[in-house]
Amino acid sequence: MRVSSQGVTVVALLADPDAPTEIAQRMARILPTRLADKSGQGRKFDVEVVSEPFTAGTEDPPTLMRRIMDRGRAENWDIVVALTDLPLHAHGHKLVVDLSHEHGLALLSLPPLGGLRLQRRARRAVEEAVLSLAGLRVARAEGPPKSQPFLGPFVSRLAPVHPGQVGEEETADLRYVVSGPRGYLRVLVGMVRANRPWRLVPGLSKALAAALATGAVATVNSTIWSLAESLSAPRLVIATVGSVALMIGWLIVDAQLWHRSTEVSLEARQKARLYNASTVMTVGIGVLVCYGGLIVINLVWALFIINGQVFASVTRTPLHAAEYWTLSWFVASVATVGGALGSGLESDEAIRAAAYSKREQERRHMLQDDHDD
Repeated sequence: MRVSSQGVTVVALLADPDAPTEIAQRMARILPTRLADKSGQGRKFDVEVVSEPFTAGTEDPPTLMRRIMDRGRAENWDIVVALTDLPLHAHGHKLVVDLSHEHGLALLSLPPLGGLRLQRRARRAVEEAVLSLAGLRVARAEGPPKSQPFLGPFVSRLAPVHPGQVGEEETADLRYVVSGPRGYLRVLVGMVRANRPWRLVPGLSKALAAALATGAVATVNSTIWSLAESLSAPRLVIATVGSVALMIGWLIVDAQLWHRSTEVSLEARQKARLYNASTVMTVGIGVLVCYGGLIVINLVWALFIINGQVFASVTRTPLHAAEYWTLSWFVASVATVGGALGSGLESDEAIRAAAYSKREQERRHMLQDDHDD
C-alpha cells in the first residue's frame, strides 16, 4: 500500500477546470471518510483538489498519464486521480479509466459515466480507483493488478465496459473502455451533460432579445391571431419542428460549430461524428429550453394584453384557454425564427462559450489554429 511517512495516504484529485473541478470539490468533502470506512484497519486518507488544465493541447491518454506522473512527482502525493470532461480514445475505443499501480495514477474520463447521477458515479469510480491503487481491495491481495477485475459499482450491469488494450511502452498497466451502441450513447450523453446545454439560453442574449421582441409584437398582431386559429395541431407541430430546426442549423452554421476532421482514418471520422452529434444535441436541448420559455412568456403576455372582444371580432372565435394556448404556441415558433436571425448578431466566441464546456472550447480552438496553420 502507498502510505506517506505520517501514516496518511495523500490523494490528489487533479481536475480540469469547470465541471470536473466542481465534481472533485464536492466529492472531496466526503471522500476521506468513505475511503477510511471501506479500507478498514484504521487507515486514514487526506484528499486534495487541484484544478488545472492538464489536458491542454492533447487528448492522447499515454501523454496525459505521463503528465500526471510528472505532476505527482513534483508534489507530496501518494495517489493522483485525474478527472477530465473530454472524451478520450485509446486504440479505437472510448476510454473510461487508465490505471498505473506502479506509480499510483489514474486517469478518469467523465463522459463514459453518462449524464445521469454523474456526481455519484464519479465518486464511486474515484473510490474504486483509489482503493485499487492503494492496494486495499481484498480481491487484489493475492494477484497482480492485471489479473484482477476493476469493475466497481459505478459500472451498471448493462454498461458495456471491458478491459482495453494497453501498449507495452505506456505508463498505464490497466485500462477499461466502452464500446458498442450502448457505449456510444453513454459517452454521447455524457458529452452533452458536460456541455451544460441549459446555459445556451442566457448565453445568447442578442438572440433571446430578438425572440422576445418578435414574440411581443406577434402576440398583438391580428393576422397572427387569424393564422393561429386556422392552423390544425399537425401544422402547429410542423411549425415547431421547422422553427427549432432552423434555429439549430443557423447557430451551428453561423458559429462554425460543425467539426470537420482533416484526417482520413476511421478513428478520426468516428471522433468527428461523435463531436458533431454532441453539438447537435447540445444546441437542440438549449433551443428547446428556449422554445418552452417563449411559450410561457408569450402566454403570460397574451393573458395581460389581449382583449377578448377584439380577439373575437377578428377571429370570430371566443377567447378561451385553448385559444390562448394555440396563440402562444404559434407565436413561440414565429419568435424562434426571429431569434435565429438575432443570433447572427452574436459573436462566434459567445456562441461557442454558451454551447461548450471550457475544455471543449479549448480543444476546438486548438483544432482551428492547427487548421489555419
